[in-house]
Amino acid sequence: MAGRIVDPGRDGEEPDLDNTLRPKTMDEMLGQVKVKEQLSIAVMAANQRGEALDHVLLYGPPGLGKTTLAHVIANELGVQLHATSGPVLERPVDLVGILTALGERDVLFIDEIHRVNRVVEEYLYSAMEDYKIDIMIDQGPQAQSVNLPLQPYTLIGATTRQGLLTTPMRDRFGITGSLDYYTIEELGQIVERDARLLAFEVEPEGALEIAR
Repeated sequence: MAGRIVDPGRDGEEPDLDNTLRPKTMDEMLGQVKVKEQLSIAVMAANQRGEALDHVLLYGPPGLGKTTLAHVIANELGVQLHATSGPVLERPVDLVGILTALGERDVLFIDEIHRVNRVVEEYLYSAMEDYKIDIMIDQGPQAQSVNLPLQPYTLIGATTRQGLLTTPMRDRFGITGSLDYYTIEELGQIVERDARLLAFEVEPEGALEIAR
């Protein structure tokens, strides 16, 4: 089941090039050593217990591998990854549709989580903490609250603006990871790896020049 991606925020399949170049495991992913070590331990423990991984918050500038890490985590957990983004979640019903589609231990990846609508964010609190969500049926005197249980799952939030997250939201993430800029050497290694996967020849010196 690992490797399947469900993305309600995008149409069609991911480009083949993305699937070819994107690392599948922590070992294949270059750089971000501290975050990978932290996540590897947590993923191993979750797999041994047969439980959902704690919710994960990844933050840092664009282009450092937050989305790639989310895919890697799902692969190493052996579960599906459901991907969306903060701006897409405009109404509670948008969130409910995604949450109720999650399988046991699945990963929900929300990019730009700092841009989630505040009303929608409040629905996320109980979904993250208690694996349930309360929705209102009907309006006026006939209105009633219905409690929907959810499968245990992992929310991975990615943001470039950690300071814009509310305190209640930040507090619900059991694991937080700050992604660092890549060194020139790491970028050179990434260039060499991608070239090999695309069946191109590149000299180490040339890879470093590209990295610069």
